[in-house]
Amino acid sequence: MAKIWVEAYGCSASFADSEMISGLILNNGHMLAHNEDESDLNVIVTCSVKDATANKMIHRLKTLRSKPLVVAGCLPKAEQSTVEKFSPKASLLGPNSLGKTLDVIASTLMGIKRIELADSDLTKVGLPKVRLNPAVGIIEIANGCLSECTFCQTKLSKGDLRSYRIGDIVRQVKCEIHEGCSEVWLTSTDNGCYGFDIGTNLPELILAVAEIEEDFMIRVGMMNPMYLSRIKEGLVKAFENPKVFKFLHIPVQSGSNKVLRDMKRGHTSKTFREANRSFREKFERFTISTDIIVGYPSEVEDDFIQTQNLLKDTRPDVINLSRYSARSGTQASEMDQLDVAEVRRRSKIIFELAKKIAYERNREWIGWKGEVLFDEISEGIVKGRNFAYKPVVVDEKVRLGQRMQIEITNATTRGLYGVPLS
Repeated sequence: MAKIWVEAYGCSASFADSEMISGLILNNGHMLAHNEDESDLNVIVTCSVKDATANKMIHRLKTLRSKPLVVAGCLPKAEQSTVEKFSPKASLLGPNSLGKTLDVIASTLMGIKRIELADSDLTKVGLPKVRLNPAVGIIEIANGCLSECTFCQTKLSKGDLRSYRIGDIVRQVKCEIHEGCSEVWLTSTDNGCYGFDIGTNLPELILAVAEIEEDFMIRVGMMNPMYLSRIKEGLVKAFENPKVFKFLHIPVQSGSNKVLRDMKRGHTSKTFREANRSFREKFERFTISTDIIVGYPSEVEDDFIQTQNLLKDTRPDVINLSRYSARSGTQASEMDQLDVAEVRRRSKIIFELAKKIAYERNREWIGWKGEVLFDEISEGIVKGRNFAYKPVVVDEKVRLGQRMQIEITNATTRGLYGVPLS
């Protein structure tokens, strides 16, 4: 029996993978270490979406390689040579290879490097898991995607779309709730195309999950705008269910249709505008989150201005900003890159605009009264979410999974502050 340390980075799907890897480890008779110092073997579930993230992964590889190491997740699949350069003795486990987890760990503990990057037949629904947050059940509803974005390594790592059956997902949700979760996340590389390969779609899945007769909330994860037109009507209807957080993460990436074509995003800025309008007209309060990339190789000043105008017009509550970075193996990495100082300038402008919009949007909630579900511990503070998935902090002792009636009294760019209602 070995003590094994598991850590994860990146998207919610990566954290879900780490929970399942931990579950498989425990089921096989090993123990989970409380930190890397007491471990016999380390497992790191990696992300490679951006240069900054990849550099952090490399730093961790150097730190963890003093002991037997398994490098899992996207980085070994997308950049095997990079991982082997900085940790040549580490075993490698791909994001779709969880069925080989125990074999890889057994070999690594015996000092034998093992590489398992090919897809396994093991579905990610129904596996044992050790939750990072006991109040939240993260459920991967699909693997891979249908997109061919020129800047993204995820397709290289996770491949084509493979959706899991609605019945299997519903059973997994029931299990999460039975084990104490008050919130479930439906996550994948791209929720928007869920089910297209098996004759169903995301709205049908949401409605099926919402029919479970328990008291819980559903957070619908990221979806690319290109598929919204196919499911928008059904999606709006599904969001009418009170169990569904009034929250959408739809990454537009740019306000310029020319840049979007170069990115092979499959949508236009109009697609995002219409989605934004449809949900905000239907629901009085609705949170929109989006992603923006500045400095894509073909982005000229006019393209950048169009992005600013899109954000000013649609005013997303959350704007996740990234400076473009060339990722190995992608089409865009072969293009002439923009001057770093210019990318930094554009990034600063969008950053300030995003802060301004977030503050204004959050200020609109001051005076609101309603229920908050406390679902997260961050920096020692228990934080909650209201029905529109707005983060809420109160100066009271609360426990994970607790619900409380709150009045919002203040707001910042990062969230809302409130007091309990007696």
